[in-house]
Order: sequence, then structure tokens, then C-alpha cells
Amino acid sequence: MSAAQYPQQLELYVAGEWCGTQGRETLPVVNPSTGLTLGQLPVATTGDIDDALSAAGSTFAAWAATSAWDREAILKRAAGLIDQRRDRLAVMLTLENGKPLTDSQGELDRVIETILWCAEEGKRAYGRVLPPRAPMLSQSSIKRAIGPVGAFVPWNFPAVLAARKLAAALAAGCTVVLKPAEETPAICIELVRAFADAGLPAGVVNLLFGVPAEISERVISSPIIRKVTFTGSVGVGRLLATQAAKQLKPVTMELGGHAPVIIFDDVNADRVARMCVAFKYRNAGQVCLSPSRFYVHASLAAAFTESFVKYASQIRVDDGMQQGVQMGPLNNLRRLQAAQGFVEQACDAGARLEYGGARIGDVGHFFAPTVLSQVSADANVLHEEPFCPVAPIMTFETLDEVIEQANKKDLGLAAYAFTNRMERAAQFVEQIEAGWLGINNFVPALADAPIGGMKDSGLGYEGGPEGLDAYLHARFVSQLNVEM
Repeated sequence: MSAAQYPQQLELYVAGEWCGTQGRETLPVVNPSTGLTLGQLPVATTGDIDDALSAAGSTFAAWAATSAWDREAILKRAAGLIDQRRDRLAVMLTLENGKPLTDSQGELDRVIETILWCAEEGKRAYGRVLPPRAPMLSQSSIKRAIGPVGAFVPWNFPAVLAARKLAAALAAGCTVVLKPAEETPAICIELVRAFADAGLPAGVVNLLFGVPAEISERVISSPIIRKVTFTGSVGVGRLLATQAAKQLKPVTMELGGHAPVIIFDDVNADRVARMCVAFKYRNAGQVCLSPSRFYVHASLAAAFTESFVKYASQIRVDDGMQQGVQMGPLNNLRRLQAAQGFVEQACDAGARLEYGGARIGDVGHFFAPTVLSQVSADANVLHEEPFCPVAPIMTFETLDEVIEQANKKDLGLAAYAFTNRMERAAQFVEQIEAGWLGINNFVPALADAPIGGMKDSGLGYEGGPEGLDAYLHARFVSQLNVEM
């Protein structure tokens, strides 16, 4: 598939009907590698939003009453269809997001895994039987679907983040109004299409695009919506959580990160640098779990930095559709400008530019893998989530010192440490303030593991049984089994 084969007819999905651009305003979808327009995206009208909400509300009771086994069958059919269509879907994802085609294939692997895991886990939404407190008295807790869900998804991993919300909500028995990012619509359209083709009843999932603030405010304020889930920036998360709080609606918020990586003096600097480079520049650094602050023991700093630069300089940056590409462009002009700003401000504050630091070419949003050393404490890149391929390297002397530095940020999504000493690893686990920890390895979010940030990095969990519980309400039932 070439860019010319990108779907020109992008659509909304409302109450079981696909709605195109006719009679609606449109937004261009741009290929971040070329700057060329891929297609035109319809903007949801107020009527579209209200129809989506009405559909989610009217179909909820029937979908919640559908057996977990029947829901499982539909989810598994959807996963099978995505698998069958994966080559075409991977190309769509690369064209609109920019990531290398191999990364798009990998993201679809995680989509399929997530849907299959949630399909199975939906059958295990167990309650509890409490010990009886009196003769003929039965007391238990049961779990039931919480209600229609408003779900909001960003552009950096649009397929798997949408699948994570859709699969868990549907497996729990909830209906969904989904609002993905306008930068990456086609992949989300095709995910919803797979669910529809798998036999999901009309109205159970509804798909909207348009003006984000208008859709989110109307969806969250609707009395139909009983749960809100969002992945994205801290600022937008605060806004949506505040809107939901006004109506006491529960929220799941997976927000920004600024993950520290602590490299102790007992490891192989070259081996660890190779691992750090591979994960840091994944998706051009546009990853909430991305390592974004590297604290290296002073005795290893020179060797680590030398190896880090060596491996960063070997990364092939180009259009994600080209064979052998390891890093594509940043998704949009905002991130390109942010990367440039971080480097300029850090260097003005005394940082040393070890490698990269500039835009590549004048077409597309390409930015070189960048390495900074001797970064001062007041550099913006240490205080704002970078979300770009800029890696600042600092030094430390003691464990207590580096833990204090790592915990200074208001963000606490992920953190990583490399050491061969068990006591250091144990102290890191107990003292670091983050919800997703890696020791001597990096790992992306998993279908069966909970991810939930501390401090400003979020509320609640996605993934694992904890993620399914987010869409369930626990009810206590006390029944006296005597004739009245």
C-alpha cells in the first residue's frame, strides 16, 4: 500500500452507521514524513455527538446482560480480523503516525494480545461470598458493568491505547463513546470496523472525531456517561478529571511521564548504553514510559556517554515506510519545535551537545537522535516531559542522592535502574516514586500487568485485572433466605 491508497473516505461511526464527510466540516490528516495530506477527516457535529451518546445509553442494558462468553466470542473474532488485516493496518498506522513499519506491526501484535486477554479476563470478573453472620443469611459481593464510557486516546500509540480501553470496557459489559486523536484516525477507524464486522451490536461502540474540547466537554457532561478514561498530557488530564469530578464520575487517567534511569557503577557501561538507546529512541521518544533522564554513576559517566553516542549515531532515521528504518519523524510540528527548544535552552544553560541536536532536512518532522551531557538542574528538559528524541545525561555519587533527584519531579509513571547488587535493586523498588519499574530491562505496557502512575502521572490503572475492574462496579448483596 502506498500513501495514495490511504483511505480518502475517513468516517465517524455513530449508532451503527458509518458517517462520512458529506455535510460536515473536515480536517486534513497529514503524513509526518512528507508533510503531504493523506485524507480529509469529518468533524462531528453536535447532533453526531448526541446521537453517539444516545446509542451508548440505549444499548448498555442489553450489552451488559450479554453473557461474558458471548462477549468473549465477539472480541476474539475482532482480534482475528485485525490479525487478517494487519499488513494493511500497519501501513495506515505508519503513514499517519510516522513510526517505522516494523514498529507498527509490533503495535498490532500488542493490540491483538490485549483484546484476547480482555476477552478471557471478562469471564473472571468474580465477586466474593462472605462468611454468613446469621442462619439463612447469604452475603456476597458481585461485579457488574459500570455503565457507558467516554474514552479519549492520543496519537503516539493510537492502536494499542484504543484497544486497551475498548477491549476492557467491552469485556466488562460497558458501551463506549471513543474519541481518538485527529492526527491518527484511520487506524482507530479500522479497529472499530473490526469489532463491527465481528458482530458487535450497533451502538455499543461509537467513534467521534472533531474539535477535542467540544467533544470531551459534551461527552463528559452527559448524564449518560458513567465513567471517563483518558490517556494523554497532564494538563488535559487535569481538565477532563475536573469536568468529571463536577458530576462525581470515576476516572482513569494515564498521564505524562519523565522516567529516570539510574545506572550504577557495577554494570557494563556499553551493554547498558545499547539497551538505553534502543528504548529511548523508540517511536522518536514519543512514549509516556520512555526513559528521559539518565543518571549515571560518576565513575561510569565517560564510558557510558561515549557508548550512548556511538549507538545513537547508528540509528537510521527516515520515512517509516522505508526498509531498515529504526526511527521515523516526530508526529507533528509541535513536537519538532519542542525538541529544538529543549536543546537550545539546555545548551544556553551550560549543557554539552554530544550528538544530534537539530532537525534533519526540511521535509517532514525529522529530528536527530540527540545526546546532552553536563545538563544543569534548571534545564527545561529535566522538568517538562520531553516526548522527543533528546536524552540528557547527568552524574551522581550516592544512591540516596540519586533517589532524591529522581523523585523531585511531580511525575511518577515509570523508572528504571541497572545494577547487579540485589540490595540496591530492592532499595530502588521501595523508594522510587513511580508505578512502572524496570530493573536491568525495559518493557512496554503489557496486557496482563497494571500500569498506573503516581503523583501527577495519573489516577487508577489500565491493564491486568486492575484495568478490567476500572469498568466494573462492586455491589454488596445481603439476602435473608426465609419466607416473608
